[in-house]
Amino acid sequence: MIVIGRKDVAHHLDPAACIDLMRDAMIALSTGNSRQLLRQIVDLDGGNAFGVMPGALDGATFGAKLVSVYPARAARGEQTHQGIIVLHDPASGTPVALVHAGEVTAIRTAAASAAATDALARPDARRLAILGYGEQAWHHAAALPHVRALSHIAVWGRSREKAEAFAARIRADLGIAATAVETAGGAVADADIICTATAAADPILFSADVPDGAHVNLVGSSRAGPAEADAALVARGRLFADHRAGALAQGAEILRALQAGLIDESHVLGEIGEVMAGTLPGRIAAADVTLYKSLGSIVQDLAAGWHLYRLARERGFGTDAAFD
Repeated sequence: MIVIGRKDVAHHLDPAACIDLMRDAMIALSTGNSRQLLRQIVDLDGGNAFGVMPGALDGATFGAKLVSVYPARAARGEQTHQGIIVLHDPASGTPVALVHAGEVTAIRTAAASAAATDALARPDARRLAILGYGEQAWHHAAALPHVRALSHIAVWGRSREKAEAFAARIRADLGIAATAVETAGGAVADADIICTATAAADPILFSADVPDGAHVNLVGSSRAGPAEADAALVARGRLFADHRAGALAQGAEILRALQAGLIDESHVLGEIGEVMAGTLPGRIAAADVTLYKSLGSIVQDLAAGWHLYRLARERGFGTDAAFD
C-alpha cells in the first residue's frame, strides 16, 4: 500500500490536470459510469462534523473518503478538512493507497468549480469576485485563470486586514490585479464570475447585488444548514448541481429556497456533468445568471486519488506501508 501525504499531493496534483480530471469525473457521474451513495454526515459538538463518502468510478477504482470538518481551524490558518481517501484495486479488491484527503479536497473542489465555470460562464468573463480568503478561496483564485483570462479579482471577507493580505498574495503570486473590497455587495457589483468560499451560517451573497450575466460557484456550504446565498438568487438563476440527488438532500441554499416556496425541485435543472457532456443546455443567454452548487462528490476524490496513485507508481513518491 502506498501512503500519499499532503506535500506529495500538493506537488503532484497539478491544477490544470485536475480540471480535466474533474470534468471527466462529473461526466462519468452524470452518464452512469460511477456509483455512489449520499454522503453520510455525523454532526459533532461545536459545529464540527464527520463525513463518510463511499463510491466507485468505472475504469479506475472504488473506495471511500473519511473526513472531519472543523471550521474553526480556518481562523488559525489550518485545514478545515482532515482525513483519508482509501483506494482499492478494482481487480483484486485489495486496498492499494491512502491519500491525504484535506489536500485533495482543497485542490479538486477548486478544479471542479473551474470546470463548471468553463461550462457555464460567458466566454468573455474577465472579472472574478471571491467571497472568503481562506484555503479554498486561494485554490479558486489559482484555478479559475486556467479557464478564463482574468483581468481583476475582487476579494471580500469579514476581516479587512486578511482580505488585503489575500489580495496582495494574488498580485504577487498570480500576477493578477486584485483589490480588497469593503462589502460583499461591492465586491460582486461588476463581477462576471463569483465564488463563495466562506463558513457563513447565513447568506452573505444577495440576488440584488449580483449583476445579470454572472456565473456563481456556491462552494462554502457543503451540507444542510449553513447557506451562503439568499433564496432569491437561487430562484433567479439557472441552477446546476454536482450531484442532483445530493443537492436536493443536502444543498442548504436549495433547501432554503424550497422551504420558502420560491422554487420546486425541477428548478435544479440537472447536473454539471450533463452540461459538460452536451446533453443539457447550460447558459442560454448572455444575461442569464448561472449557479453551480458544489457539495463535493466521491467520484472527484476517486479520480484525483487514482491519478495520484498512478503517478506515485511511475515517479516513486509516497511511502510504502505493509497492509498484510
